[in-house]
Amino acid sequence: MTDPRSAPQSGGVETSVTPGSHFSWLQTQLALENTMLAWIHTAVTMIGFGFAIVQFFDHLHEVPGGRYALLPNAPWLLGLALISCGILVLVTALWNYRWMRHYLRSGDFAPIGGLLDKRMHAPVYTVPIVVMLIGIFAFFAVLLHVF
Repeated sequence: MTDPRSAPQSGGVETSVTPGSHFSWLQTQLALENTMLAWIHTAVTMIGFGFAIVQFFDHLHEVPGGRYALLPNAPWLLGLALISCGILVLVTALWNYRWMRHYLRSGDFAPIGGLLDKRMHAPVYTVPIVVMLIGIFAFFAVLLHVF
């Protein structure tokens, strides 16, 4: 005798679809989006700091009394490395977010989420893609010394 609102788990245990389980699923979904926003924040910081390092050291020699660095390419390389790491963080975060979102919306969790036939697109995808494009622009601007 099984409840029609229950979903069988892969281990043979049934998960009942209750308001409590649905709200737990929503809480997990919101935690996933919060984690994605933290990844975006980290990537924006890395990209911005990398660009700022390059700009600061490029204009340092223009200051009266300023000297050239012992390793003049070090800030440029560090800036490129930070910008590249920021872009890589965004790619990794998007991949992880997409995988976890698919996991939460399929299989045993689909009845709990209540999204059997509904396809929703999260606006969380837009921000990292825009930041990634800005990061790629900053990478090539630093690489080619445009600014």
